[in-house]
Amino acid sequence: MKIAFIFPGQGAQTVGMCADFIQSCPAAAAVFERANEIVGYDLKKLCIEGPADQLNSTVISQPAIFVVSAAILDVIRNEPALSHIKPDVTAGLSLGEYTALYAAGLISFDDTLTLVQKRGQAMQAAADATNGSMVSIIGLDEDKVQKLCDEAAQGELLTIANFNCPGQVVISGSKAACNRALTLAEKYGAAKAVPLAVAGAFHTSFMASAVEASAKVLDKMKIADPAGIKVIANLDAAYYETADHIRTGLKRQLTSPVLWQKCMEKLIADGIETFYEIGPGRVLTGLMKRINRKAKVINISTVQSLKDIV
Repeated sequence: MKIAFIFPGQGAQTVGMCADFIQSCPAAAAVFERANEIVGYDLKKLCIEGPADQLNSTVISQPAIFVVSAAILDVIRNEPALSHIKPDVTAGLSLGEYTALYAAGLISFDDTLTLVQKRGQAMQAAADATNGSMVSIIGLDEDKVQKLCDEAAQGELLTIANFNCPGQVVISGSKAACNRALTLAEKYGAAKAVPLAVAGAFHTSFMASAVEASAKVLDKMKIADPAGIKVIANLDAAYYETADHIRTGLKRQLTSPVLWQKCMEKLIADGIETFYEIGPGRVLTGLMKRINRKAKVINISTVQSLKDIV
């Protein structure tokens, strides 16, 4: 049986996430203690107690989601009854791709967290320097979403940023263009158009300065060439082949669309039979139901969900 571990991205965070693991699993608690040392503040407290507005900020939510996913992953690895659950492939949605690289053993925990922290800071700085937003469009195919973007742009930036699943696409661009898209979405037949609570226009050219800032850290990091466990890239739904390929992919990912649906379809076509979503929430489990209802997805986001499979 071929297995994939998949990891969520920004937006999956909720106050209280991982509290049950931290309280009952020494392996998870140890991951957070190490994380606190690296980031320089009490990340564990923010995950457990909030406040929500602070946890939801880009600079906090990105390290938080990575550490929660890494902590749960460590619990799985340390549970003898789950020793048979080992991935053939890993994947992650946007930020989750960093967790996927860590889970595949290609970047150390310390380096991944350092990268993720820098990524969050750089994306926030890029967002502060621009005036961007994102909108989730429900119920339209890609062609209609593109036409919606073309009409709403009016000479400003507006583009598709996330191809999540059939009927769910996220657009990203200037705040004014996003607001026009919200108004025009019904005209194109959208079931719903929802503004996202994000700092800026992620996965667009508005993030160019974040690429430069992240590259300074990324280029110095030790990254192993993939061997054994494969990692599929958001950028083109292809497997990473070398460390340099990974560096290039992570840089380009910041200003390029996330091809999540194509990534999952590629894994299914390549024989993955069971997907384990590891980390906060059930976002990826929900997306998979729209991508391929027959695909088996096991969500591990709570201690109880872990007990259910032991």
